[in-house]
Amino acid sequence: MIPISVLGDGKNGIIKRISGKPEVKKHLENLGFIVGDTVTVITEQNGNIIVKVKESRIAISKEMAMKIYV
Repeated sequence: MIPISVLGDGKNGIIKRISGKPEVKKHLENLGFIVGDTVTVITEQNGNIIVKVKESRIAISKEMAMKIYV
């Protein structure tokens, strides 16, 4: 397993685990990051990572991206 922050532009993976405090996990779940779903890294800009999850594009910080493992 690797965090999505090191996955690379244009690469996708299946979310295996989300780490962090319960409130962080809940926040990421509310954004659409669910274990078992596919996530695609679009690009990295200004320290944020833009990902596609559930047909939506979402920008998350690199710190948050380090909590999502594929």
